[in-house]
Amino acid sequence: MSVLPLPDLLPLLRRDQRLLGLDLGTKTIGLALSDVSRTIATPMETIVRKKFTQDAETLLKSVDRHDVGGLVLGLPVSMDGTEGPRCQSVRSFAANLLKLREIPIAFWDERLSTAAVTRTLLEADASRARRAELVDKLAAAYILQGALDALKGP
Repeated sequence: MSVLPLPDLLPLLRRDQRLLGLDLGTKTIGLALSDVSRTIATPMETIVRKKFTQDAETLLKSVDRHDVGGLVLGLPVSMDGTEGPRCQSVRSFAANLLKLREIPIAFWDERLSTAAVTRTLLEADASRARRAELVDKLAAAYILQGALDALKGP
């Protein structure tokens, strides 16, 4: 299996299977989970990155625990639409994960997701420590919600 275009993800899911959204950072991985109707994304947890094998093991435990049928990975495309080293890192993570388990994966353009979430937290007057604690899983929810909305169509 390889990474798929987002619309090709849905036919591969069983009824009531969830999607898991990932915001892959250099130090953490934010996770967000869809509901079984794949309408609403909810922030779930943040994994502190160690080594790929450990990160993947933790991630796949969440996949199994929540009956996740596919992953939506945020792709940090530059504002001008080009892909830099961070995009390559996300693509490599996906390729390595697929070597461990065949699971449908799609990318979602995550431009400005962290900035949007940080702005919301600032407007909510969240402390710096609270923002640091929440930003990754909220960014994952922002990414996943964008993908869910796109899948539902207009």
